Amino acid sequence: MPVDEVAHRDDEYDSRWFEILLDMQARHFWYAGRHRFLLAAVRRELGRRLGRSGRNRPAAIDLGGGCGGWVRYLNKRAPGMFGELALADSSAQALALAEKVVGPGVAREQIDLRRLPWKEKWDVAFLLDVLEHIEEDAAVLGQIRQALTPGGLLFVTTPALRFFWSYNDEIVHHVRRYARADYRHLAEAAGLEFIDARYFMFFLSPLLLASRLGARRKAAEMGPEEVKKLLARTHRVPWGPVNGVLRGVFALETPVGLHVRFPWGSSILGVFRRGD
Repeated sequence: MPVDEVAHRDDEYDSRWFEILLDMQARHFWYAGRHRFLLAAVRRELGRRLGRSGRNRPAAIDLGGGCGGWVRYLNKRAPGMFGELALADSSAQALALAEKVVGPGVAREQIDLRRLPWKEKWDVAFLLDVLEHIEEDAAVLGQIRQALTPGGLLFVTTPALRFFWSYNDEIVHHVRRYARADYRHLAEAAGLEFIDARYFMFFLSPLLLASRLGARRKAAEMGPEEVKKLLARTHRVPWGPVNGVLRGVFALETPVGLHVRFPWGSSILGVFRRGD
């Protein structure tokens, strides 16, 4: 529990969606592809940077990690990578649901990203599809910088490129989408070293754009309740065979996208470092 009271903004992040999110993180092709791409990047960067410092089993935290889908993936695909692994979120309900997902060895912390309680605590931090919801993005990265140990790494994913902006961004309360240059500017503003930024969801981005534009025409004619129903339909796990095909296409981006920079994608992964 937090030292100070943490207010979860339920008007923006409806806690009723957490059960749906938990299922999506386990089965949806997009989460499978993101997790696969991210884990490959984490392994590469840990080998290049933290490995040289002698911290072979660093302490890591997933900030704004909700129900724990990424932590569950790490426990399954990379057990033992981290000596300490924690999950943090503003929602007590999400953290309660995460208990059955992340297991007893993972600490769960209720936090406010705008005032984190740690100083030089974590060697690695994750901020996955969270920053686009926050107006004070540079201030949040500054808070994370203070929570990182000297030389610590921060991995961030967000929706990418204003070109892909759609009704979905508006409904789920996105403030912005990010380009590679935005990540460079954020790093400078937050006092972090910019390491890398790579677009992903490249192969499937035309399909995503077509589906979102079509739905946006419908959303313009709908009331609030109808929009919620549309959101529920578009955020469910696709039919099994379709989900499998899309999952296979997305999987092709790893490790290709870590060796060849995709010119665009509907998502972006950034890697930042706190200076020694």
